[in-house]
Amino acid sequence: MSRDKHQIAAAIARDIATAHPDGAFVNLGIGQPTLVADHLPEGSGVVLHTENGMLNMGPAAAEGQVDPDLTNAGKIPVTELPGCSYFDSAASFAMMRGDHLDVCVLGAFQVSQTGDLANWHTGAPDAIPAVGGAMDLAIGARSVWVMMTLLDKQGRPKIVPECTYPLTGVGCIERVYTDLGTFEITPEGVVARDLAGTTYDELASLLAPVRLLRP
Repeated sequence: MSRDKHQIAAAIARDIATAHPDGAFVNLGIGQPTLVADHLPEGSGVVLHTENGMLNMGPAAAEGQVDPDLTNAGKIPVTELPGCSYFDSAASFAMMRGDHLDVCVLGAFQVSQTGDLANWHTGAPDAIPAVGGAMDLAIGARSVWVMMTLLDKQGRPKIVPECTYPLTGVGCIERVYTDLGTFEITPEGVVARDLAGTTYDELASLLAPVRLLRP
């Protein structure tokens, strides 16, 4: 059975906590990646950074907790954890660009087999481009992961041999979390692990000619 967005977010949260047992500074991109905040283990030491100027953001605000002045970069109401701090966009982008973030999780339209990222514009004439701080995060964070569905609305794979949409960053993606599995981007090819609702052979056929490798 394939994973829903909350199961994908939970997998990402577990991997962040496992990879950084002593804590980490993490940015969650606009959209589905913000769900990761709701699944981080208590006491993980993960400090969430928001593009709009906040450190130590907590989970999304539940009913009765909403403060209209307390939102993430996607304008979603959030909570604050003890020690939370606020700052302007200049300071926030200095953190993003200055090698201060351990992990960033972004959404994507396409990821190439060499780790290129396209997530701000589909190139369609009626599309509204929205790069925001994605290009800064893509090159500024030490590890950049993607959270997305494996197929687009037309049923086409979003892990591709080469991106056909305008690029956000080149060779920046290390790992891709999807509804059908998690993928590592390596120099040898795309490694499939943690499959969900499918098999390696089915994925290899679906993603061809992307070079898919077994774990």
